[in-house]
Amino acid sequence: MNASIRDFTVTGEKDFKLEHFPTSLEVPSEERPAWEERLERNKTRIEELQDRLYAEARESVIVILQAMDAAGKDSTIRHVLGGINPTGIDVRSFKQPTPIDREHGFLWRSFSALPARGKIAVFNRSYYEECLVVRVHGLWRGYQLPDRCLDMDEKHYFKERFEDIRGFERYLWRTGNRIVKVFLNVSAEKQRERFLERIDDASKNWKFSESDLRERMEWDEYQEAYEEMVAETATERAPWLVIPADQKWVARTLFSEALLEVLEDVDPRYPELPAGQRAHLAACRAALTDGPAANVD
Repeated sequence: MNASIRDFTVTGEKDFKLEHFPTSLEVPSEERPAWEERLERNKTRIEELQDRLYAEARESVIVILQAMDAAGKDSTIRHVLGGINPTGIDVRSFKQPTPIDREHGFLWRSFSALPARGKIAVFNRSYYEECLVVRVHGLWRGYQLPDRCLDMDEKHYFKERFEDIRGFERYLWRTGNRIVKVFLNVSAEKQRERFLERIDDASKNWKFSESDLRERMEWDEYQEAYEEMVAETATERAPWLVIPADQKWVARTLFSEALLEVLEDVDPRYPELPAGQRAHLAACRAALTDGPAANVD
């Protein structure tokens, strides 16, 4: 239980290597209840602060979850954020771009998913896919763009993409958004186990697709893409959290800790009403206790 979210935070170190971050803390099973109790405490506090965040409507929080398939993105969202008042949270899954999406820049659909002030938005995958699947499969070479946008080598092209993302996240910070970026770091062996479970358990068959196998065959290429993505886009105001994901209860607890830390830093407060409105509330209370609205049946 000594692990802290600080151990997994990347803020822009030039020597970042994904291999230096574990996929598992190898927590003994007998310690699982203590981790789950810690998660429940964090969830209670997150729900309290989210209520204040929504009432104050001054800042918003954007959670970005990126991971290889079967790392546990969906279950992490469900277990950590399932108790939040639905009016205060938006969950958006960034699936394959539509034809309309492809007619615009890669950040275009992210703008429509940005949260209103006071809300938490969760991006299950995100604009970072531009630096992952698009890179691994070379999709950018087929974009319908002017030659000046494509006439360059891969390294140069994605250097510009990283620059765009850093600028976008500066913009988000300057317009009242906090960003929590999480990479659920799962091992190849654990992914294999979870894929086999999806095949062997009839209730989970729907989660598996042959395309999962094709993506798995590109494991090394994805790891390289993730490593450069984290190194190039982690900043002090928008750090990456490289969380070990082989033990789901550990990943969920650490993720809850990261979100809670940001909400505590925001320190939202319930709005204080002006004196005139407080007097009006007092009059309404009197009407409900002793006045005409007390008994209406």
